[in-house]
Amino acid sequence: QVQLVESGGGLVQPGGSLRLSCAASGFTFSNYAMSWNRQVPGKERELVAHISSAGGSTGYADSVKGRFIISRDNAKNTVDLQMNSLKPEDTAVYYCHALGSYYWGQGTQVTVSS
Repeated sequence: QVQLVESGGGLVQPGGSLRLSCAASGFTFSNYAMSWNRQVPGKERELVAHISSAGGSTGYADSVKGRFIISRDNAKNTVDLQMNSLKPEDTAVYYCHALGSYYWGQGTQVTVSS
C-alpha cells in the first residue's frame, strides 16, 4: 500500500521557521523525483519545490527561492522541506507528491501568523 505521510506543520510567527517531513512507503522511493506543493482554499495547488530522484537537482517557485530548501534521504525514504523566513502568504496546506505518479500525501497545515 502506497503511503506518503507529511508531518511538521503548525502555527509559526512571521519570520520563523518550520521543517516539514514526508515519509514514503509502498513504492520504490529512490526511483521518483519528489515535490512539495501547497494549496489555499479557492486556489489551485501550487508547486513549491522539487528534487530529482537522486537528490542532485532541485528547483523552487520564485515565491520561495532563497527561503525554502528541499532535501531527501533515500535510505530513510523521506523528503523534507526546510522553510525559513516564513511570511503570512506561505499559509497553506502542504502536500508531498511523487512526480509522474498519482501518489500524494494527505497534507499538513502551515499557518504563519502573529
